[in-house]
Amino acid sequence: MEKKSTYYKAIIFFIDAIILAVLIAADQFIKHLVVLKLKDNPAYVLIPDVLEFDYLENTGSAFGMLQNQKIFILLVGFIFMAVILFLMFKLPAKRKFIAAHIFFSMVIAGGIGNMIDRFRLDHVIDFISFVLIHFPVFNFADCCVVLGVVGLFICFLFVYKESDLEFLKFKQNRYRDMDN
Repeated sequence: MEKKSTYYKAIIFFIDAIILAVLIAADQFIKHLVVLKLKDNPAYVLIPDVLEFDYLENTGSAFGMLQNQKIFILLVGFIFMAVILFLMFKLPAKRKFIAAHIFFSMVIAGGIGNMIDRFRLDHVIDFISFVLIHFPVFNFADCCVVLGVVGLFICFLFVYKESDLEFLKFKQNRYRDMDN
């Protein structure tokens, strides 16, 4: 049984790696096209007064906060990714947790996509602009993070039962009671 579980877990992590690779490659390819087509050019209007592609170099984090705080943003990003990887490794090798693996992979891929920009360019390339509501400009990696977090929220709130999440509890030190 243990061998089967290890094999199944290896397959799941292989699929996670494929999802990561595909999403990161898509993000970097899209950003490459954005630089080629939109940099130093006017916005490309998809839906007038609603949606545009507009090149923006973001030196901050979400919603333009923490401008020019590259080291801090990267450090926080690495910490979040370490926590997510820890949770992914803790997930039981059961079919019901495949969705969580996919959503965790989306969050990590989005984070890595933006980290690549920060390391390479000292800024993140944003380009999707909802002008109708004046929403901050964002990119494909941001979409991966948001969709992954929403998916995880739905899974952990509505799909998984409390008994499914026993793996998240830290085991108590069984020797603590012996001291009394």
